[in-house]
Amino acid sequence: MAFELPALPYSKTALAGRGMCEETLDLHHGKHHQAYVTALNGFVEANAALAGKSLEEIVTLSHGKADMAPVFNNAGQHWNHILFWQAMSPNGGGIPGKLAAKIESDLGGVQKFKDAFKAAATTQFGSGWAWLVLAPDGKLKVTKTANGSNPLATGEGRALLGCDVWEHSYYLDFRNRRPDYVTNWLDKIANYEFAEAEMLKA
Repeated sequence: MAFELPALPYSKTALAGRGMCEETLDLHHGKHHQAYVTALNGFVEANAALAGKSLEEIVTLSHGKADMAPVFNNAGQHWNHILFWQAMSPNGGGIPGKLAAKIESDLGGVQKFKDAFKAAATTQFGSGWAWLVLAPDGKLKVTKTANGSNPLATGEGRALLGCDVWEHSYYLDFRNRRPDYVTNWLDKIANYEFAEAEMLKA
């Protein structure tokens, strides 16, 4: 069964007042994410070893294998973006109690978490992602990955939030000001309720 582009959990105009315009969402979701899905389906059709495998299985199977780099890039980006859309909300920015307490105990408080996340996002050279993960040791951790990689592939833990720092994520809204995009994302768009729910599931 072919992979499909998931519907956005909000309208394309829902984040416009919070720093992500309709055109950004239209291009990012409808063109960039769709291209990853289309390419991935092409690779699956051409490779019998991938048939019937879940997205997570394809990501982990193809990670670190030079001959499967195009498969990994597109599978990874499909996985990343599925999480990215859920990790944003028109009502974002507020951190609920259980997650806030965990951030306090593991990362030294909300401001220290945001500083660490912004540092990860802005020091990721070129394209990539910044993440809040629940590490295998049960602690929250901030990390980053290049291009289409992610914590599922690297084994760094369960991704709770992922911020896309590829230029197509922010260029229409913030031009080349990645730090401003990340600050705005953390303060106004990040869906911390989703992150808390993912943490509690784990």
